[in-house]
Amino acid sequence: MLEYDLLRLEKRADCVILTDRAVLVLEIKDGASAHSLADLRQAEDYALDLRDFHAGCRAIPVVPVLVATRAPESAFNPPLIWHGVPQPFTATAGSLRGILLSIHAAIGAPASPLDHAAWLTAPYRPVPNVLEAATMLFDRHRSAEMVSARADAANLTRTTEAVRRAIAAAREAGEHLAVFVTGIPGAGKTLCGLNIVFGALRDDGAAFLTGNSPLVEVLRESLVRQAAPDGGRRRGQARGQAVTALQNVHRFLEHYVERPMEVPEARVIVFDEAQRAWDRAQATKPSQRRGASKLTDSEPAHALEIMARHNDWSVVVALIGNGQEINTGEAGLAEWGRVIAAADGWRALAPPRALSAPFAAQRLADGPQPWLTLDPELDLTVPMRSVRDPQGAPWVDAVLSGDTDAAARIARESGVPYFVTRDLEAMRAALRQLSRGLRRAGLVASSGARRLRAEGLGVQAADIPHWFLDRWPDIRASDALETYATEYDCQGLELDQVGLAWGGDMLRGAGGWRMRALSGARWNTIRDETERAFILNTYRVLLTRARYETVIWVPPGSPATDGSWHDPTRDAAELDAVAAHLLACGARPLAAVPAADPAPALL
Repeated sequence: MLEYDLLRLEKRADCVILTDRAVLVLEIKDGASAHSLADLRQAEDYALDLRDFHAGCRAIPVVPVLVATRAPESAFNPPLIWHGVPQPFTATAGSLRGILLSIHAAIGAPASPLDHAAWLTAPYRPVPNVLEAATMLFDRHRSAEMVSARADAANLTRTTEAVRRAIAAAREAGEHLAVFVTGIPGAGKTLCGLNIVFGALRDDGAAFLTGNSPLVEVLRESLVRQAAPDGGRRRGQARGQAVTALQNVHRFLEHYVERPMEVPEARVIVFDEAQRAWDRAQATKPSQRRGASKLTDSEPAHALEIMARHNDWSVVVALIGNGQEINTGEAGLAEWGRVIAAADGWRALAPPRALSAPFAAQRLADGPQPWLTLDPELDLTVPMRSVRDPQGAPWVDAVLSGDTDAAARIARESGVPYFVTRDLEAMRAALRQLSRGLRRAGLVASSGARRLRAEGLGVQAADIPHWFLDRWPDIRASDALETYATEYDCQGLELDQVGLAWGGDMLRGAGGWRMRALSGARWNTIRDETERAFILNTYRVLLTRARYETVIWVPPGSPATDGSWHDPTRDAAELDAVAAHLLACGARPLAAVPAADPAPALL
């Protein structure tokens, strides 16, 4: 098969060859006199995509080969190949035939030959990351490709269709409607919102609003780079379109509060992470005011008032990240319920989960309400971010709730891809080796983990768009593994491999988790339940950022035997307890691996 379409960001493998025992993926650089590292990674990435997303590649080798037609000849002796994706092989125009035959022989005859007809009809269902998905949806010609790519995401498709039906019903009935979409971390809430804004409602001027500034900056810059990689006038046009579709919710509300007679262009707004909308106290703080803008109520109240300026119909789609409240002043679902009940002419549609959360602030209402209709299809319960194992989110829930037995059982039954090390350099080495092809790794840490600098990691990422979009050897890129992103930087975004640096702000003791905040030269224990929940949710966000593996580095700390040099702000025994808990929950120890090894030894 020539120019085999991989359905992700216009990737096309030059040639895919099916034999009786393997899939060979060829990337051909005609006229090239050398096998460059970038080309090797490209060939490897194609093979990894087929292994991960093509149903016909699950149990056979997928072998990448880079052909630089004019490169010097070199000796070739392939190792025994029996499964997965080996490191890329190199060939030239003259050596290609012999190398393909040698690879074929190195695999060995199968018990039953590969069924080519079945392979050609087997589903290929890639799981694009949020940046790739946004790019597909932003391009009108590729929106259908995005739908095809997510054809196996039944839960996401069902929820998106439920939202579309609700919007169509509101338009037909001429009413104002708030639609609440709930979901576990990584279930595709942001993708659902982007699909609404960039999909069927694009011509209605739908807007994606979020208070997550890094998410807005990264998405906008990613769309501009993909739409106009060479710059010029098209880049300016793409930036204008991205700015219109992706807006900071605080600035959006301020704009219309300052202009009480202006009707917004969008009839549908998607309010991302709506549980994090500011309550009245936070919204009206003097420090939040910009120029003449003076919010007088909570952000949910202002959002409903602004969208009600449409005399006929309007819809607010509120995306709710369960258990992801991470900051003071976040109103939660309860504030949305309060303002909908008090607003004239508004009704709401929500899943049953919106009424059953354990904390009052996370519930839309206490029981059935005349203004509320329940629809279970608005709840996203199937993890989409984790490519290999959907049990990552339940495992994280069990770890954070302190249910060691449940976590260990999940890990034992599914093999969740979480690893623990006490060595910072071992974590970096493992991340580099795990991030094959064009996969991206990065370090994350809690904003409260302020003693990591004493352990050798103290620099927070300064330019988040560069951190997420550029690649090594750009030292600003995430895969340089020099700087880390906090929960505020990475919420709503994702990486292929994550290195999580555990901080001293959440430790494990006999009574469960102990939350702390550094004040001056000492840690203070946090007893306020709301503040404790913020820190717990911080680690929930950080533990669910990876599409593939998460390597958790628990610093060794300062042992008490150091005498006068013992540092009580990073006590070794306290950090030992965290590592012991993670291992008891089923996270696997990361063995020491020489940097030159082709892959990390994961025990």
